[in-house]
Amino acid sequence: MNRIILNGKRMITKEVTHAYLKRKFCFPDYYGRNLDALWDLLSTRAKDTEIVIVNASEITAHLGKYGRSLLRVFDDLNEEARHVRVTYLN
Repeated sequence: MNRIILNGKRMITKEVTHAYLKRKFCFPDYYGRNLDALWDLLSTRAKDTEIVIVNASEITAHLGKYGRSLLRVFDDLNEEARHVRVTYLN
């Protein structure tokens, strides 16, 4: 299983967040840098992937409503994508 650790302290703006996610998940250059593109690439992953999010409260502190939407994407992945498991550590 592939394990990816995301640090909420690194997600300070939308642009920085998507650059960080692109690097952490090794997304292709065509990654659209938005929540729909994030969902599309993660929900169709072939490899089993564990995503560990630390400092999740920092995401909403920096990004507000967008941060809550981002965390909702990870929650939805946890429920709907059979190859992805998301856990939170604070």
